[in-house]
Amino acid sequence: MLRGGTVINLHEMKAMGKSIRAMARETGFSRNTIRKYLRDRELPRSKDTAERPSKLDPFKPFLKQCFTNGIYNCEVLLRLLREKGYDGGRTILKDYVRGYRPPRQAQAVLPYETKPGEHAQVDWGLCDYVEENGERRKVAVFVMVLGYSRSTYIEFTKRCDIHSFLRCMIHAFEYFNGIPRVMLTDHMKTVILGMGDDKKPRWHPLYEDFAASIGLLTKVCRVRRPQTKGKVERAVRFVKENFIPGRQFVDIGDLNRQARVWCEEVNRRIHGTTGERPCDRLSSEELQSLPSNDRWAKYRREARRVSRDGFVSYDGVRYGVPWQDSGREVAVRDCNGWIEIWVDHLQVARHEAVHRSRAIRNCPKQYAGLSAANGRTYPQPTAIQVSSEQVEVRSLDVYEQLVEVGA
Repeated sequence: MLRGGTVINLHEMKAMGKSIRAMARETGFSRNTIRKYLRDRELPRSKDTAERPSKLDPFKPFLKQCFTNGIYNCEVLLRLLREKGYDGGRTILKDYVRGYRPPRQAQAVLPYETKPGEHAQVDWGLCDYVEENGERRKVAVFVMVLGYSRSTYIEFTKRCDIHSFLRCMIHAFEYFNGIPRVMLTDHMKTVILGMGDDKKPRWHPLYEDFAASIGLLTKVCRVRRPQTKGKVERAVRFVKENFIPGRQFVDIGDLNRQARVWCEEVNRRIHGTTGERPCDRLSSEELQSLPSNDRWAKYRREARRVSRDGFVSYDGVRYGVPWQDSGREVAVRDCNGWIEIWVDHLQVARHEAVHRSRAIRNCPKQYAGLSAANGRTYPQPTAIQVSSEQVEVRSLDVYEQLVEVGA
């Protein structure tokens, strides 16, 4: 049935559960008319609903030709009609075009398939969770997907900075037991500082150095073309829609333990595109071998300054170090659930990682000898007093005789 050029299916509206009153309000027909149509499947036309001549009628063949050429923009069509002498309104044009405009659809793209070991895609995502007090919070999730096997690795972090990014990259490579040849990212601020005059990305120096040291080629997807790394885009969405909803966890450490189990489950499922399990295809990934621990050890460490009271702040937790290192710059290493604190090449403290913010962890004998040293981390210059019995007292005549002999 038609109303003002718009197709109305009252039976579909009824199937959706809409009442007679609601259908009357939406369509403009009376309730009795709607009841009669639903009963007889015919809509009686009143005299005043007969189609009347329109100023647009002489121009409809021209409009249909425009539709054939893909022109549906009413502003453009109105300008073209004005040039041909149309003096009607804009509303009648919009009502007419609405019946011919094709539905919106996403632009089709070619699938981006890669050879074994050729590349991986990486991205950040933000997930919502609710604390015990009901306050909503966000937590960042790192996601990496291997292009050929679709094997997925995820890790939650408190920060989206370059140090957290590199640490997650190392963990992902260790999880996959290898390194792909190419790493594809979008224009994430974590690794791209901007674009140069040559239209090429200016990579973060630490990320660029990391990639060069392990033989990783870095590439960035085209601007406004996120489908070029659609595998990781879908993985991030899958984490938000499949892993996070209803999830209960104590802290981010517990969340990551659950995430690791979830990754194992996902990688053992039949993938919808490949028709195979990612864990089976992972064995066919021609990944580069992992470097030695010494080769990327420096990328696991972050520089921190020790406070005057002997603590290092890391991910919202204060870890204690011997008071002698107060005020010094140290290196913090997050390794397999332990927080190591290094001064130069010496490990001065080691703590089990804590994920509860604002927690404090002291180290053994953290303040031993502090009172005796009066809080000074370096010895102060002093004079030395010796016993008078140990000093030989000589007459001045002895020195005069020595002078004469020398003369």
